[in-house]
Amino acid sequence: MARTRRVRLAVWKFASCDGCQLSLLDCEDQLLTLAQEVQIAKFLEATSAEVKGPYDLSLVEGSITTAADAERIREVRRQSRALVTIGACATAGGIQALRNFGNVPEFISAVYATPAYISTLSTSTAIADHVPVDFELRGCPIDKGQLLEVLAAFINGRKPAIAAHSVCVECKRRGTVCVMVAKKAPCLGPITHAGCGAICPAYGRGCYGCYGPADTVNALSLVNAWSAAGGSRAQMHRVLRSFNANAGEFRAAAEALHEDD
Repeated sequence: MARTRRVRLAVWKFASCDGCQLSLLDCEDQLLTLAQEVQIAKFLEATSAEVKGPYDLSLVEGSITTAADAERIREVRRQSRALVTIGACATAGGIQALRNFGNVPEFISAVYATPAYISTLSTSTAIADHVPVDFELRGCPIDKGQLLEVLAAFINGRKPAIAAHSVCVECKRRGTVCVMVAKKAPCLGPITHAGCGAICPAYGRGCYGCYGPADTVNALSLVNAWSAAGGSRAQMHRVLRSFNANAGEFRAAAEALHEDD
């Protein structure tokens, strides 16, 4: 049966830089077509106009870093028929999840003149750690082509067709020489979800893992192979503790390296 109205879409921000929300606005050529299928009911990055929920689909950017946001995301979930998290912050806690491995009170005292005014959690966590999530779109920032595919999938009631292979496949397609082999550069390409087009290796740099762990990866095996080839374990630890430091596979491999030191 054909829909009688447009899909009501809401876009929400938590602890983040706004880059993934902007990926939606970057869909310049497709926005008019999208507007025929979607009613943007809430999107403060683009407009102050707002339509009250409930919403058919919510896109959520950002991680949970305060008690207030932990409560707010539960309200967002209650108002949303489907909820999709977008970006490294929402899917793994983001770069701010580096706090999870440090002393937050010490950080606050070093940065703020009046620490008593700061109310924050000791961790930065993914949205899925707090509420059920229908789909996670990875990236820092996300790819607008993948975002459009996710929107089209939910509009038409099907599963998003997002490739599950690693960045290494993208390197092969570009004809990029392996930087781990040729340059002895620490690279997370073999264990990182595809989507960026293998930009960093194309310019002679190792992958930083912006798109998080690929499906069914073994990060510790990559660490061991890198070490066996004479690579610096400290270098590998540094790239694992980056955009997706709190993602399960990356976190476990980094912790194993730390325990060995």
